[in-house]
Amino acid sequence: MAVLKLCCFCASWLIPFLYYLASLTDFLQSFPLLQFGLSKYKIHLDMASGTEAETVASENALKWAQKDKRRFLHAVYRVGDLDRTIKFYTECFGMQLLRKRDIPEEKYANAFLGFGPEDSHFAVNLNHELLQVVHGDYGVDKYDIGTGFGHFAIATEDVYKLVENVREKGGKVTREPGPVKGGTTVIAFVQDPDGYLFELIQRGPTPEPLCQVMLRVGDLECSIKFYEKYTIAMLGYADEYETTVLELTYNYGVTEYTKGNAYAQVAISTEDVYKSAEVVDLVTKELGGKITRQPGPIPGINTKITSFLDPDGWKVDTVLVEILYVQCFEHMNSTRLLIVSENSYAKCFLR
Repeated sequence: MAVLKLCCFCASWLIPFLYYLASLTDFLQSFPLLQFGLSKYKIHLDMASGTEAETVASENALKWAQKDKRRFLHAVYRVGDLDRTIKFYTECFGMQLLRKRDIPEEKYANAFLGFGPEDSHFAVNLNHELLQVVHGDYGVDKYDIGTGFGHFAIATEDVYKLVENVREKGGKVTREPGPVKGGTTVIAFVQDPDGYLFELIQRGPTPEPLCQVMLRVGDLECSIKFYEKYTIAMLGYADEYETTVLELTYNYGVTEYTKGNAYAQVAISTEDVYKSAEVVDLVTKELGGKITRQPGPIPGINTKITSFLDPDGWKVDTVLVEILYVQCFEHMNSTRLLIVSENSYAKCFLR
């Protein structure tokens, strides 16, 4: 009996209370401003959720870049006389002609040279372009190297002997062989027929004699962040004596350089050009630079590439390389930075 009375008592106040809540809900819904506030709150929650998802996606993309198997493939630049340069590089430096293409209908020819097969060695890609003029086809015999491009470097066991060979073949020696200032490493500088500088570095036997590409930058810290973030795996394959490195040099007080029209770009391998482009997009939004070619196949061939400019305007091509091609580089190490600072300049080596 007591339980029945308790139930009746609860029902006597619970049912009116429920009716009150229902009427209150209808009352609140009659205020558009309040509805807008609730909707706005929901939008903020949705935006926060979307931002969090974007952050996770960005972090995943950068993590992928650290695991991607990459290496320098080749540097591309223009020369005035292709056959003359091929002769100079093979006879003076001991490079091999890996392949050559003549495409008359496109007024274009190029050649790949290096110290070993392209699937395991860095190479130079020499381009020679033709101009259609009134009197017929004439080759462009001179290009502007600009002030931004520095030099290539070749490691050799005997700098003195190599310099004499270059001199005998008519090459120009711009720095006689000798130890670097304050050190013991023997170096020399020579110039090819188009004016490109080559640093000759005395070292023991190395699997990658074509060992450096030096570019000048206007903000070294920004460049280091850019290449660390995007290329932490791309430039980290082995000890500096076993792989090609990118040398970035900053001259104090100089923030701008001319690019000229001679040096073009470096090419780097990747397992996925589309994911690489995502990473480039993230890094360029933060540090500068831009994608100049969206990822996709080159017309007429199956090779997929994406191209971008770094914060200083240096162009990089990221090229899809088949998985079997890159598996032999699984032993490569993480990137290491060596920063050298002197009174008038600073440089870092990315590898």
